[in-house]
Amino acid sequence: MGKITGFLEYQREDCTAISPLERIQNFKEFHPPLSEEERSRQGARCMNCGVPFCQSVIRLGGMTTGCPLHNLIPEWNDEVYNGNYQHALSRLLKTSTFPEFTGRVCPALCEKSCLCGVNGDPVTIRENELFIIEKGFEEGTMVPRPPQMRTDKKVAVVGSGPAGLAVADRLNRRGHNVTVLEKADRIGGLLMYGIPNMKLEKHIIDRRVKLMEQEGVTFVTGADVGGDVSAEELLDQYDAVVLCCGAKQPRSLQVEGGPVEGVHYAVDFLTSTTKSLLEHGLQEGTYVSAKGKNVVVVGGGDTGNDCVGTCIRHGCKSVIQLEMMPKPPEQRTASNPWPEWPKVLKTDYGQEEAIAVFGEDPRRYETTVKKLLSKDGKLTGVEIVQVHFQDGKLQEVEGSEQVLDAELLLIAAGFVGCEKYVPEAFGVELTARNTVASKEGNHKTNVDKVFVAGDMRRGQSLVVWAIAEGNRCAKQVDQYLMGYTNME
Repeated sequence: MGKITGFLEYQREDCTAISPLERIQNFKEFHPPLSEEERSRQGARCMNCGVPFCQSVIRLGGMTTGCPLHNLIPEWNDEVYNGNYQHALSRLLKTSTFPEFTGRVCPALCEKSCLCGVNGDPVTIRENELFIIEKGFEEGTMVPRPPQMRTDKKVAVVGSGPAGLAVADRLNRRGHNVTVLEKADRIGGLLMYGIPNMKLEKHIIDRRVKLMEQEGVTFVTGADVGGDVSAEELLDQYDAVVLCCGAKQPRSLQVEGGPVEGVHYAVDFLTSTTKSLLEHGLQEGTYVSAKGKNVVVVGGGDTGNDCVGTCIRHGCKSVIQLEMMPKPPEQRTASNPWPEWPKVLKTDYGQEEAIAVFGEDPRRYETTVKKLLSKDGKLTGVEIVQVHFQDGKLQEVEGSEQVLDAELLLIAAGFVGCEKYVPEAFGVELTARNTVASKEGNHKTNVDKVFVAGDMRRGQSLVVWAIAEGNRCAKQVDQYLMGYTNME
């Protein structure tokens, strides 16, 4: 422990954020890094707990807290404090496959269980992590390290999201010959098209993909497995196949008045913006635009917030975000103690921007859409209604209906499992939740040679969980291929 009294001497200091009215002028990341001196002080705040909760994921109160990757957090916090950046990077990469992704988009489960957070503010673990990996790229430490020896085993990874990339990276480092097949036109899956550019600039993904290519991973885009690429072909040509296709089946709205023009699923909307931004510089007519429109977003989670921030950057006339659940408390309640995940109100970047632009929080709690209103087949408004849960069932509040003007409705209500055509092509079994079936802690399916990882196995979840799944799956694939494994 470098600074024994660091947690007493220094306060938490986050990376500053560019002001909302300034950052909405573009789609760039908006958190300039702290100086090395200040980052050192943030590393010094780590208490080096004898039994750190931050680096060991646990389930409490029906939710998880702590790092699913089991990152060696106190160790690299100490190295950051002492300025030993290469040592810090070495400890970070021992468990974390893509810290440049998690350092940007992870909700920091580790920080929620940091002991400093009991009576104050937790350590800036996620930002320290991002500092370490970006320092590694800046100083040239992150160079290609292809395996010194190759096996004769070939593995096909279907899907290039965080789980697929993690599987590919680990198996390639082991020496297996890995090919990643991606249906879309770019590698990255959820990272590329499900997360907006202002949260994760896409050159960060391209940088990692280029590094993996130099290390020997083969990437193939435009490969629709189960469509133009048959399951039989892959099973014939490869010694193992890993399905990492995500949980892309969106939850629909069961409301009156549809279908009408102007209603889109959130990921389709976000994808159109990112594709246009990368290919056309966001020229008019090349994406689903919110410019000049009244927008209603259904869903109060991260994706809904991303839609709010994106619509504001388009230049929407107004934006309202609907959430079925009650408004969370601003502080922990007695029934939600540390180190449980804090069930408290969080105002994210999109909501901050809506407040700055329109003068009020866009969120309306315990509210949902009841009916779509249209003219000539185009959306003109929505009828909303207040709701509450009674005996576990969603009930409408009689007489609470209200009409909102809306030319664009974005559905960010979550996902209901994977697209069925891929598992059907391989003949793998599905669960009642529409995920690929496998035993607890096991990534092998009912079909020989076929494994599964990520959201396709566990359902809609976080990037960090997808990476953790990919890491564990890679180890099981290696055991299957070699009869033993020396992977950590």
